This record gives sequence, structure tokens and C-alpha cells, in this order.
Amino acid sequence: MRRGWKMALSWGLRCCRRVLSWVPVLVIVLVVLWSYYAYVFELCLVTVLSPAEKVIYLIFYHAIFVFFTWTYWKSIFTLPQQPNQKFHLSYSDKERYENEERPEIQKQMLIDMAKKLPVYTRTGSGAVRFCDRCHLIKPDRCHHCSVCAMCVLKMDHHCPWVNNCIGFSNYKFFLQFLAYSVLYCLYIATTVFNYFIKYWRGELPSVRSKFHVLFLLFVACMFFVSLVILFGYHCWLVSRNKTTLEAFCTPVFTSGPEKNGFNLGFIKNIQQVFGDNKKFWLIPIGSSPGDGHSFPMRSMNESQNPLLANEEPWEENEDENRDYPEVSSSLAVETET
Repeated sequence: MRRGWKMALSWGLRCCRRVLSWVPVLVIVLVVLWSYYAYVFELCLVTVLSPAEKVIYLIFYHAIFVFFTWTYWKSIFTLPQQPNQKFHLSYSDKERYENEERPEIQKQMLIDMAKKLPVYTRTGSGAVRFCDRCHLIKPDRCHHCSVCAMCVLKMDHHCPWVNNCIGFSNYKFFLQFLAYSVLYCLYIATTVFNYFIKYWRGELPSVRSKFHVLFLLFVACMFFVSLVILFGYHCWLVSRNKTTLEAFCTPVFTSGPEKNGFNLGFIKNIQQVFGDNKKFWLIPIGSSPGDGHSFPMRSMNESQNPLLANEEPWEENEDENRDYPEVSSSLAVETET
């Protein structure tokens, strides 16, 4: 009986957490809907008197609004991509692994599996990155998200504002959402500012639209400042071909820690997120190259282009490597969650 109550309570808490996780998204949606009403009806249809100005304002506003909402939708509802089956322990191997009491045998099982997979990153101690929750060897740049309760390919971070994990499958859409959000706020602020001044000076009658116009400028500026900082940070990450997790924790390869291990050069770094076809860069359509399980590395590109080895970022690695113990080329195994 007591066990039944515990299960029911656990189920109820999970349901509450799922419902509450949509609260930030609901807040954003409500703010966007109000901004649409305030701009289209209170500003353009009521406050703006010139018909030509109304048409121009509305055309450009709706063009930006479509891409803004489209990218936001894609960021929310594009599911995170998980590692494919070959990275998982088979049912029999999983059963054998869990029933095996000797750690050395468990390690050997995982070592044998890792040798057959294209994985080149390790834990900080140089061990194979194994997820004991999903029972899989993590592909390069893959991490376990505790909120989504699964391993996510090229995980960047879990974003509460889209209630989704940002990774390989939707990082492009997230960047586009930030870009169009900045543009959306900037456009509203610049077109509203003139009428804000007129209301402030008393050149326009004090009607209901005054509140909406004044508050619209305040909200647009507030969101613009926070979004442009976040967007700028992610632009820097893209230029270095890093994820947020990799920016805070240097990736460790079989040869040791390398701060710029995935840095292929500015243009190629952008192509790693947006693809080779530039006509798809501004449109929220999937165009990121690869399958998310393996990525080109700087060390491989150096063998083809020795000039990369002389670039400045490598100097940073010399200091960084001193903080780490030497990593053996032989495979060690350590679970990582």
C-alpha cells in the first residue's frame, strides 16, 4: 500500500514538473501576442495617421514576425536527436554487464565496444565516456540532459524558454530564433521611438494607445539588451565551433585536452551549423552537415593543411595542458552522467 502511494506521488510530481516546464514558454507567447496587438492595432491602426507609413510599418513588421515565430516554433518542437543503436549496449550485453560483479570484466566489455566506434573524446581523466543511465558510449560532443532524461547529440544546453534541449537537431533554429528576436525588438524600438517622444511631449492626445506605445518601447529595449548579449555569445561560440558546454569544460581527446579541437576556421565553423548552401542560412530548414555522431576535428585538418598548426589558438593549449595529467592512449573506462 505504501509503495503504491509512493508511485502515485512520484507520478504526480512528474506531471506537475512537465506542466510547470511550459510556464516560461507561455510567458513568452503572451508577451509576443500582446506586442502584436500593441504594434498592429494600437500603434499602426490608431496612432499612425499616414496611410503610407501604416502600410510600410505593417509589411516589414509581419515579414519579421513570420520568421520570428517560425524559428521559435522550430526551436520548441524539433526533438533532440539521440545516439543511434550502435552506441547502445545490446540487450544481452546490458544484462551481462549489470550481472557482472567484477569491475575489470565490465571495463573490458566497454573497451571492446568503444574500439569499434568513432569516438575520440574522453572524460577529464582520460576514460571512455559512458552513460550509466542510458547504457551507451557517448558519441563525441554528446551529453546526458538530466531534464530531458536522455543523451543528446552535440548538446549545447537545456533552454527553459523553449522547454527543449538545444543540440545538433535544433541549434541552427535556436540561433535563428535569437537573430530574429533581436531584429524583432530592434524594429519595434526604432519605429515606436518617434511616437514615444510625441506622447512624452504631449503632441499626441492621451488615449488608451499611449500606455501600449510607451510600454512597448520599454519591453522591446529590455528584451533587446538581453537578447543581443546572448546572441553575441552564441555567435562567438559558432565562430570557434564550440558548444556552451565545451566553452565551460575543455574537450579531452585521446591525445589530451584541446581547447580548439573542433575549430576548423571561421567559414568552415559556420558551415558546421548552417550547412554549405548559403540560401538556407536564414531559413529554418535543417541543413547542418553530418549525422551528429561524429565531427571533423582540427587535428585531422592539420594533416591536410599544415598552416593550421601555426595559428594562435594552439598557443593557448600549451598552458591548458599543464593543468591536466598525461592521458594514456590506452582506453580507460569511467561512467559519466
